[in-house]
Amino acid sequence: MTSQTPEERLKALGLRLPRVFKPAGNLLGYKVDHRQVYVSGQLPLDDGEIKYLGKVGQVVSREDAYEAAKLAALNVLGQLSIATGGDLSRVAEIVKVSGFVNCVPDFIDIPFVVNGASDLLVAVFGDAGTHARSAIGAVSLPRGVPVEIDIIARLRDGA
Repeated sequence: MTSQTPEERLKALGLRLPRVFKPAGNLLGYKVDHRQVYVSGQLPLDDGEIKYLGKVGQVVSREDAYEAAKLAALNVLGQLSIATGGDLSRVAEIVKVSGFVNCVPDFIDIPFVVNGASDLLVAVFGDAGTHARSAIGAVSLPRGVPVEIDIIARLRDGA
């Protein structure tokens, strides 16, 4: 991978960090504990609006669900950017990703869907974007979205 910053890689992918909104409810979008950043579950929102809606395997295709996971991960990066003072280069690594997929009971391609998030994180951070992961099927998710993504990241020393 070149020496581009994560922000430059996002731009090269034709993506930009989304506008981040205050979470609804008594919670934070992220929490920093020493060098760990815990980003709360993010939805596939485009400028605060739901872009994908429905249950995977019923009204949402696996390919659209993959894109929804990618968009949710982009919203994760928006929160992570705020946590790092606008400098994603402060991220040493993505430690863990949890992907929740709102799907019909017999849908088994949950890992494929969550790859949308994983693939984006690796494209943006290179090897530092590889991570441990859980891909979980769910009967329902907030606001009826097909995917929710949260992460744990580690910051660089002195960051």
